[in-house]
Amino acid sequence: MTQISANDSFGDDASDRDRLRRAFLTAAGLAEAQAERMPGDASTRSYTRLHRRGAAPLILMDAPKAEESPPCGRDDSHAQRRASGYNALQRLAACRIDAFVGADLYLRSLGLSAPEIVAFDVDSGFAVIEDLGQDLFARRIEAGEPPKPFYDAAIDLLVRLHAEPAPRDLPVPGHLPWPMLTYDALALKTATDLLPAWLPKLAPDLTLSNAALAAWDGLWAPIHSRGEAGASVFAHRDYHAENLIWLDEREGLARVGLLDFQDAVIAHPAWDLAALLQDARRDVAPELEAAMLERYLEASAYGDRAGFLADYAALATLNNVRVVGIFARLIARDGKPRYRGFLPRMWRLLDRNLAHPDLAELKTWFDRHVPPAARA
Repeated sequence: MTQISANDSFGDDASDRDRLRRAFLTAAGLAEAQAERMPGDASTRSYTRLHRRGAAPLILMDAPKAEESPPCGRDDSHAQRRASGYNALQRLAACRIDAFVGADLYLRSLGLSAPEIVAFDVDSGFAVIEDLGQDLFARRIEAGEPPKPFYDAAIDLLVRLHAEPAPRDLPVPGHLPWPMLTYDALALKTATDLLPAWLPKLAPDLTLSNAALAAWDGLWAPIHSRGEAGASVFAHRDYHAENLIWLDEREGLARVGLLDFQDAVIAHPAWDLAALLQDARRDVAPELEAAMLERYLEASAYGDRAGFLADYAALATLNNVRVVGIFARLIARDGKPRYRGFLPRMWRLLDRNLAHPDLAELKTWFDRHVPPAARA
């Protein structure tokens, strides 16, 4: 670990970001904390664990605005979103601290275990938050614990979250509210566009003709529309076993610690279920997936059961396609070959979902245009 101190000499090579970080920590009373760098994720954020003498550690989130394209405004047109770039198209929060704070405070208002916020600065892009520990659901399961209790709790949390009308705005103390936007047809189209854009860069023999791309757009258009039409709940958007922490000392739904929710949108209730039960990073047994869907449907008293399951299959497939496209981009553009190891699982999930009768035409498209050699 290295010492973080407001009195350190920066030297000529100290970055402006270092100066901002240390000024923020000094104002928060944390200038003398010991810093332990934490592993990064696929975003431009970075995290540091702050160790304090005689007190529980905290987490510093560093999310510089300048490294991201701008987020989407509530009233931005499709043309404005296209001009702004990927974050606006996908309605991502662009790593904005005010998005994290607004979502965090909303979740905590429901009695859920989002981290307590100790200090934040929207303009400079820093926050200090409660350290919920390292007991990720994924690590506990990998250590040999039965997965069902963890998934039961995760499903029960979604039932609670989906029982509330989705908020239109997320209040942020001292700042304008953060707008909750719908995960609309344009955002969903942007997600499905990733696969044909990036998969050919991993498979040089894969060529998609203009006719194939036009057919792709036509097959997905009704699914995009269904996703937007069903958008009605607060969706975490990246709800899976690597973003959920088990808190043994808490009770009820508060046992589920929540991370990485700053990209929350108003979405179809099937979205977070699909992210959880068709996890890109770990296998979830089909029997467990089916049991958890049943648990959700019974507890939420969802009216149109058959319609919900059809939407789940369609949106799970859409998410599979999105993730394949993202992983292909991370490998081909960003030089991160470790993501290739996740692709076989994604293709297995895709093949399973494409067996749904409603997706027969989409399955035919894959069979015709994406040969087995391109699905490695």
